[in-house]
Amino acid sequence: MQLAAIIVSLTLTVVGVALLARAIGQFVRHFKLGQPVPAGTRTDNPYQRSVTLVKEFLGHTRMNRWGIVGIAHWFVAVGFLTLPPTIVTAYGQLFQADWTLPVLGGFLPYELYIEFIGAMTTLGIAVLMVIRLLNLPSRPGRKSRFAGSKMGQAYFVEYVILTIGLAIYVLRGLEGALHHVDHYEPAYFASYPLVLALKGLSVGALQNLVYLFAMIKLSTTMIWMITVSLNTNMGVAWHRFLAFPNIWFKRNADGSTALGALQPMTSGGKEINFEDPGEDDVYGVSQVEHFSWKGLLDFSTCTECGRCQSQCPAWNTGKPLSPKLLIMSLRDHAHAKAPYLLAGGGKTMEGEEKASEEQLKDVPAAALAEAERPLIGTLEENGVIDPDVLWSCTTCGACVEQCPVDIEHVDHIVDMRRYQVMIESAFPSEAGTMLKNLEKKGNPWGLAKKQRVEWTKEVDFEVPIVGKDVEDLSEVDYLYWVGCAGALEDRAKKTTKAFAELLHIAGVKFAIMGGDEKCTGDSARRLGNEPLFQQLGQENVAMLNMAFGEDDEDESTKKPKASKKIVATCPHCFNTIANEYPQLGGEFEVIHHTQLLQHLIDEGKLLPVTPVDGLITYHDPCYLGRHNKVYTPPREIMSAVPGLRQQEMHRHKERGFCCGAGGARMWMEERIGKRINTERVDEALSLNPDIVSTACPFCLVMLTDSVNGKKNDGKAKESLQVVDVAQLLLDSVKKPVEDAEEPATEPEPVK
Repeated sequence: MQLAAIIVSLTLTVVGVALLARAIGQFVRHFKLGQPVPAGTRTDNPYQRSVTLVKEFLGHTRMNRWGIVGIAHWFVAVGFLTLPPTIVTAYGQLFQADWTLPVLGGFLPYELYIEFIGAMTTLGIAVLMVIRLLNLPSRPGRKSRFAGSKMGQAYFVEYVILTIGLAIYVLRGLEGALHHVDHYEPAYFASYPLVLALKGLSVGALQNLVYLFAMIKLSTTMIWMITVSLNTNMGVAWHRFLAFPNIWFKRNADGSTALGALQPMTSGGKEINFEDPGEDDVYGVSQVEHFSWKGLLDFSTCTECGRCQSQCPAWNTGKPLSPKLLIMSLRDHAHAKAPYLLAGGGKTMEGEEKASEEQLKDVPAAALAEAERPLIGTLEENGVIDPDVLWSCTTCGACVEQCPVDIEHVDHIVDMRRYQVMIESAFPSEAGTMLKNLEKKGNPWGLAKKQRVEWTKEVDFEVPIVGKDVEDLSEVDYLYWVGCAGALEDRAKKTTKAFAELLHIAGVKFAIMGGDEKCTGDSARRLGNEPLFQQLGQENVAMLNMAFGEDDEDESTKKPKASKKIVATCPHCFNTIANEYPQLGGEFEVIHHTQLLQHLIDEGKLLPVTPVDGLITYHDPCYLGRHNKVYTPPREIMSAVPGLRQQEMHRHKERGFCCGAGGARMWMEERIGKRINTERVDEALSLNPDIVSTACPFCLVMLTDSVNGKKNDGKAKESLQVVDVAQLLLDSVKKPVEDAEEPATEPEPVK
């Protein structure tokens, strides 16, 4: 028995280690196929990055949001990293059944740790297996987060871990029996029942069992190693190695998610200058090798857990986009195409082959066939990513927020959109109207700029305009950036007027631009039209810098520069000015109107006194919540309004559900599946609320449209309102007219 165990275990070990070394080399060459990233963007602040990695792993900060799943996974992950000494022990036991590790063997803290982690790893993987079986795609169907995952690979990995865990447990019991543990000892607190069951066996029988289970443990480990080494696209296994560099190289060293700002377009690792682009600049991504090396690392790291899929508004409303399946498709395509690329293959921007036939003669036929596939194409075109998948994304960020290994889905989707828009002009036709309006009129509706200030005539107080009523912004506390929707869309204008009136009541000095401002470019950028975003953004930044006095070079005036404070009612404007305009030279202090209103309430400058009766539920705008982590102020405002009873929808805060308007979807028809705004309103209606509130003009429009449709169908009560929290606050701040204050009326003459 011993000889057979030694031969089998060592043979598998040699094969496994050799194949693993080869696989690691393949990964290194594979990732080098990706484009470089701008210098320092992935390696800045190495100490903080290391701290982030340790926090995310040891704290399981992303996984533990899922309760028992996170706890079970923590034990499995920690066991994988800290139980390798048991592998060394098993090798020693092949040659000497009662062998133990030098120094550590017999050291009580080590023995206790192995007993505890071994047992908890086994229990943890059993829990994860049960959870997977309870959520099989064949049962809840599309709602299963495992739908589309490679279940066979997952079962293989899980059963391997279970087998190894049980083998460790049995070997511990055999070790106790061989060492004549006759009574309970803490060192064997988990395996002691097995020690008792085995102690009646002869020494020879115990030794043979040790050889057998040491071989089972080592053979299972090496069969796993051989299998994953031969399948480098097996994310469910490889993520346990690749997650560490993927987290370390994440966009933000401080550990925050890759949301908020989109990254500038780069080519060859350098930001593209659209005023003087290079001849070799590549716009967006049209081939998998155009992704950066970090993108290729992202794809390979995906563990197919489906958390992104379970939260995706597109997937949950019957659309073809699943962030998980998109990343898996890109991963499998990249790995299948790699032999062709490593042989020098690839195409120029003109579609010409870079490598000669001689260079490609040894490339497998499967890799050559994969190289012919278009990255974006329909099923008939054998495309890797279907156009409907690409254009279903709302860039809500739910996928990025939930991913436990920090994959940056939104950036990759937008990079593919950029090529489609800028080079192929292939995008939903209705979005073209929005782009033309932005180019010609500076707003998505194509309205004249003078209409931006028409709302000021509908309030009974003066709204100062920069350059007309105030010379510059040094005379006010805040520039109120009204935004296109807030100035031009009738429903959003109600929020604009309410917020302006609240500022007036609170005595906050503010001013607005005079209509020369343009759209911030949020929709253009997320659609993929980066040059248009750059144009709009640069014009706005220049205008804002001038308004704040940054271009004032007259030192003799001794005129102080204005504090560059901007308040916005639109989260998309808020996000763009705060997070993306710094890329264009615009450094401003930007807050959302809910943040300012909460501050004014706290200071006592706004006093909600009039009750607003009813049950209210709040919808988190994606670009306020997930992208900028502003969750509390809107809720605090509602709490300050007397009479309101708040109730959260099932999906809220970081798991909030999109309204369907982000990612330029506001300007595109929704032809596939259920409308996203309808799904969200259905969730709200399940609470039977009197008021649905939000804090975004896009959300206000989308939710109102759906509620009105429900009212027409008799599925929502006529009294149901959809309002911005600023409107609620204004209704409460305004005191009702007292009877005593009403003008006296002449008594009617007695007839």
